[in-house]
Amino acid sequence: MDKIKAMEAFVRVVDTGGFSKAAESLLTPKATVSTLIQDLEGQLGVRLLHRTTRRVTVTADGAAYYERCVRILDDLREADESLSSRHREPEGTLKVDMTTSMASMLMQDHLPDFLKRYPGIALQLGCTDRPINMISEGVDCVVRVGEVSDPSLVARRIGSMHFVTCASPRYLAEHGLPLHPNDLFQHRWINYFVQGRIHHWEFVKGEERLELALVGGLAINDSNVYRDACVAGVGIGQIPSYAFQLYERYGKLVQVLADWGTDALPVHVLYPSNRHLSTKVQVFVEWAAEVFENTPGLRRI
Repeated sequence: MDKIKAMEAFVRVVDTGGFSKAAESLLTPKATVSTLIQDLEGQLGVRLLHRTTRRVTVTADGAAYYERCVRILDDLREADESLSSRHREPEGTLKVDMTTSMASMLMQDHLPDFLKRYPGIALQLGCTDRPINMISEGVDCVVRVGEVSDPSLVARRIGSMHFVTCASPRYLAEHGLPLHPNDLFQHRWINYFVQGRIHHWEFVKGEERLELALVGGLAINDSNVYRDACVAGVGIGQIPSYAFQLYERYGKLVQVLADWGTDALPVHVLYPSNRHLSTKVQVFVEWAAEVFENTPGLRRI
């Protein structure tokens, strides 16, 4: 039995919650993963996993062994990478997830540079506005907007995101210009929701703060489609300033309530705290921080 392979299989089964997902992420037949775990349990003389027809859970002994395996595998990976990084560029598959609008912005202006700079990295870019489980979905890191409360994740602050309240010229010509946030109740608006929760509208003017719950109308959970709805004249919305600037330039969007701003939201790169930061993730994090620092409207404040 290859002890390292068996430990890797065991850790992946615990991380993903099942043999099938572990086998898929390891590109190994499910039967091979099962055999590796059985041989490992036989050699150790203890049961590491509880198996039922519906789920796989870790035993008390398995939980303690899992923590040791994670540290050992991370140490091995770090030793390999510390030596190999001196002689070659980062390589391998890198799985990253970010919001759809951010992915569009980076694709247009910056991602070709990343791929050119690191030709050995095969980038798998997931584009979704919903929260994801990085472990079970096999994602190396995510770029997310907002505060981070999950203690199992390491958060590297790379920038800030500002939002602009706006509408299309066609919408304003038909419905008029709101002069105060409360005027929005007399307009058509576009709400944004994540996991069924509709975001409230927030406005700041000096020491004055307003939070509005605009009920009804159209609600969208994809940031690109949300922007498209604003451009199409469906109603008034709030979009990131970097996206607004592009469409304002072509006369497709106009800022409204310009004297009422919004608080800037932090942008982080997140990755699991119990995993060694691989070279390919390191270079992506540094590249992303560089992009945000050099992009107006996204620079950290």
